[in-house]
Amino acid sequence: MRKFIVLFLLFSMFSFAQAKLDVYFDFDKYDLNEQAYKKINSWIAEGKDYEVTKLYGFCDSKGTNEYNDTLALKRVYTVYNFLKQSKIEVKKEIEIRGFGEDFEQSSVQGENRRVTIIFQEKKEIPVEVTSEQKLKDKFKGSKIGDLIRLPNFYFFNNSAKIVPKSQPVLYDLLCLMNDNPKLKIEIQGHICCKLPNQVDAVSTARARAIYNFLILNKIDRKRLSFKGYGVSRPIHPIPEKNSQEEDDNRRVEIMIVDN
Repeated sequence: MRKFIVLFLLFSMFSFAQAKLDVYFDFDKYDLNEQAYKKINSWIAEGKDYEVTKLYGFCDSKGTNEYNDTLALKRVYTVYNFLKQSKIEVKKEIEIRGFGEDFEQSSVQGENRRVTIIFQEKKEIPVEVTSEQKLKDKFKGSKIGDLIRLPNFYFFNNSAKIVPKSQPVLYDLLCLMNDNPKLKIEIQGHICCKLPNQVDAVSTARARAIYNFLILNKIDRKRLSFKGYGVSRPIHPIPEKNSQEEDDNRRVEIMIVDN
């Protein structure tokens, strides 16, 4: 099994909003090209108080799996060293992964040769536990039949399109599936605001979107299923009283089928 650095802080002194930056590489290279330097330096020049929490490396489909796994990690450490030299704060327990070519490949080969930098802008608001740690802890202590809500996971209105700020949560779920090869799940979609007699396929489409993401990133389909529940299982009675209740009802949950 591949060895990954997967360490999480139990407590944080800041509240974070995660975002990502993609840096692209030349074919069969792991050194930064001119465009990559410019992109990272432009990001640094914004002058915000960033902390890098995760680095993911990717390759195109040329070459063997073993070669691409190694190349992906070389690209990650090139970016890691450049960030450190540039005095960008890198989380001490940073998560580093090399996916090689084992991910959903773009038809544009140049888009596959990249490192994804996941970072957060620090704000001085105390919090107890990060959402990533909460998700990990819930899975770790889960039993068959338990339901686990994906934290901070949102879609565009009346759509199965995932908002960009929620994409890191998909990678958190993907990493959990990779780290727990016996884990089998059902992805459950829920919506808000509609009456029970109003037919709506959005909840199923949203659950399917997550299912497809995991399948395309090499998770065995035998470990996965999905179902949309519409408004049949609301946390709060419908119609909701406020936007917070709507957000609570509009959610994605993971049911543990086997672990």
